[in-house]
Amino acid sequence: MRDADVKPGQMMTADLLVWYDAHARDLPWRSPPGSSVPPDPYRVWLSEVMLQQTTVAAVRGYFDRFTKRWPNIASLAAAEDGAVMAEWAGLGYYARARNLLSCARAVMARHGGNFPADLAALRALPGIGPYTAAAVAAIAFGRPETVVDGNVERVMARLFAVQTPQPAAKPELTALAASLTPAGRPGDYAQAVMDLGATICTPRNPACVLCPLTEVCRARQLGIQGDLPRKLAKATKPARTGTVWLARRADGALLLERRPGHGLLGGTLGFPGDGWDGASGAAPLSADWRHVGQVHHTFTHFHLTLAVKVAEVPQNAITSRGEFQGSNLFSPRGLPTLMRKAHDLAFGAITTR
Repeated sequence: MRDADVKPGQMMTADLLVWYDAHARDLPWRSPPGSSVPPDPYRVWLSEVMLQQTTVAAVRGYFDRFTKRWPNIASLAAAEDGAVMAEWAGLGYYARARNLLSCARAVMARHGGNFPADLAALRALPGIGPYTAAAVAAIAFGRPETVVDGNVERVMARLFAVQTPQPAAKPELTALAASLTPAGRPGDYAQAVMDLGATICTPRNPACVLCPLTEVCRARQLGIQGDLPRKLAKATKPARTGTVWLARRADGALLLERRPGHGLLGGTLGFPGDGWDGASGAAPLSADWRHVGQVHHTFTHFHLTLAVKVAEVPQNAITSRGEFQGSNLFSPRGLPTLMRKAHDLAFGAITTR
C-alpha cells in the first residue's frame, strides 16, 4: 500500500521508473538503469543532436560511425568540416552538422573539453536549444531539468487530457511535464517518458493495456487517447522545380561543388544546380547536356522535382563552378540524399549509354 502522503504525481513518476527499470530500450548512447557507469556527456549530446527530427532506427548507424571515427569531443572538434558533413550525409537537417562542429570547438575553447553541467552554460553553446540543454543536464549530469520532445508532449497530452491543439498547447504540456520531473533520477525519468511515448503511447494505436500509467490516464478514462494530442490542420506544402547538372570527365571524375555554409544543404558537397533553392544560374560549362529524368525530394517546407541533366566532357573541360573530383576523393555516400538520388539516376544513364 502506498503512503497516503505521497502525491499522485509522485506515484506516476515512481510507477514510470519501475517500468523503465524493466523495459528501458538498449541504446548505444545510454547507460542502462542502475548502471555504475555514468553517462558520457559527449555521447548524450551527440545522440540528442542526431535524434532531432530523426528516428532512433535511422540514427543508430550514424552514431556508431561517428563515435568510432571521433570517439570524444576533442577528436570531433579537430575534424575537417568536409569529413563531418560527408559522414552526416543522408541524415538531413544539415545545420545540425554545422552546429555540431561549432559546439565541439566551443566546448574545447570555453570549457577545456568538458561539457558544462549548468543549463545556462549549455544553452550558451552553439546549436544547443532548450530541449538539448535540458536533456544533457538531466541525463548526463543528473540535474532535475524538464526534457520535452514530441514523445513527452504526447504522453502529457493524454495523461492529463489536454485538448488544446498543438502548437498552442506546448507551454501547458511543458508545465505538466515539469510538475512530474523528480529531483531523484531525473535522467532516467526523462528517458522513461520518451521510451513510453516511443514504444507504448505511440501516435497511432497506443498500447494502453501495457502502459504503467493506464489507470491514471485521463484520456484513457475518457476514451479519447487516440485523438490526442490534437493538431491544427497542416498547410499544403508548396512545390518547387529546378535543374541539376552532372558532368563526368573522360577520366571518370565528376563535377562537384561545396554549397555555402548557410541555407538548404548548407556546407554539403553536391552537383551544380539552379532554380530550386533561390539561386539562379546557367549550366556550369558548355556541353552536350542530356535530360535523363527527374528526382523527387521533400524538404520540411516544400516538395521538389529536380530535372537531371548529364554530359560527358573532355579531360580539359573548363568549368565556371565547382571542380572535378575523382573516385579517390569522392564517394556517393558522402552526398546528401537529394544529390545521391541525382547521382544514382545520372550514373545509370552514363554507364548504360
